[in-house]
Amino acid sequence: MTNDMTSGRPARLILLFSLPLLAGNLFQQFYNMADTIIVGRTVGVNALAAVGATGSINFLILGFVMGVTSGFAVVTAQRFGAGDEAGVRRSVATSIILSIAVTAVVTLISVLGTMPLLRLMNTPEDIIDDAYSYIVVIFLGIAASVLFNLFSCILRSLGDSRTPLIFLIIACLLNIGLDFACILIFKMGVAGAAWATIAAQLIAGLLCMGYSFKRFPILRLHKEDFKFDWAFAWHHLRIGLPMAFQFSITAVGTMVLQAALNNLGSASVAAFTAASKIDQLASQPLQSLGTAMATYAAQNYGAGQVARIRKGVRSCCLISTIASLVGGGLVILAGPLLIRLFVGDAEQLVYDRAQEYLIVLAIFYTVLGLLFVFRNTLQGVGSSSITLFAGVSELLMRSFAAIFLAQWMGYLGICLASPIAWIGAMVPLSISYFLVIRKLPAQFAPRSEA
Repeated sequence: MTNDMTSGRPARLILLFSLPLLAGNLFQQFYNMADTIIVGRTVGVNALAAVGATGSINFLILGFVMGVTSGFAVVTAQRFGAGDEAGVRRSVATSIILSIAVTAVVTLISVLGTMPLLRLMNTPEDIIDDAYSYIVVIFLGIAASVLFNLFSCILRSLGDSRTPLIFLIIACLLNIGLDFACILIFKMGVAGAAWATIAAQLIAGLLCMGYSFKRFPILRLHKEDFKFDWAFAWHHLRIGLPMAFQFSITAVGTMVLQAALNNLGSASVAAFTAASKIDQLASQPLQSLGTAMATYAAQNYGAGQVARIRKGVRSCCLISTIASLVGGGLVILAGPLLIRLFVGDAEQLVYDRAQEYLIVLAIFYTVLGLLFVFRNTLQGVGSSSITLFAGVSELLMRSFAAIFLAQWMGYLGICLASPIAWIGAMVPLSISYFLVIRKLPAQFAPRSEA
């Protein structure tokens, strides 16, 4: 049930691996959209804006834990690519121990810091209470998110992208059903959408963990696997923490942008929220290809096959460019219809601003696709510190747009912030990739001689 990506045609392997990832990401976006659509159409536009106002804070915290678990799985993939089954089990056990510690610390900090962060971001007074009610529940359930993401990443590190899809579909269906129950039946408001999300993730995470241990012999851990080795743990943290901070640094830039957006009023926040959900959906093919490259690069790095990494990157860049052009065209054509799902027919200003945001982003999807390819490849070969630097570049560019362009150009400046940030991150990532890939053969030479 595992998938060795160190042999076979790279383009075919990447495509086949990315398809279940794409399906899973789409389902995840669908159930995130279900939260937003149900809130916007039943509770009201202000409630929609409240959920949207928490997006950057949500990404700041959950992006951190997603980054750190993805980083841990890179080590697992490298061990799998090297044919080290004992190393795979040790990596999984170490990842579990480290994830428990990270969950405890992050949950405490995030719950205590929720309201101060909302105040710091100038969240409008008419939505701040609903925003707090929603996001504090999400933070209380961080453990559920870590559980599901950790075991999904572990399975993907072994080349299995199908099994996480199954459990993500289960989570999607559960979340939609619980949304209706919590919001429409139990009248829990925006907090009900958050409780539905946490419950769905917890159930899916438990199922994914149980299935992993039962059906994958290589993952059946023994007592000796949990023997803690600081050097081995640091190897995981050395890759996981830069990836986590890279996500969080990107989120800080989004928070700066959100603060500038909040100053433009609830209509702009609601428009940005609706358009962002559509954008997240449209960009999933690009993100899925990037995630596939991380596993592909990690396994081939473990096997010492540098030439295959180069070939895979070239193939993925071509596929990503085609996907970005198709996706951008669809967003421009179908965006108006999708926006109506969120705001109905009565909010013309919200509709117009959401459409403006989507058109600007769609034009730059090619840059975003290449960013995902280079970033995930570097993470797969263990150069996650470089991606952290690129995250800082992205932060600076997005902050520049939020502080200056938003003042000069108003809402259009907000729309241009993400494309400018993508360019600011893609340039150092592409340069770093070519520098790193040239040095890898020399790195593997001593291993070949041995």
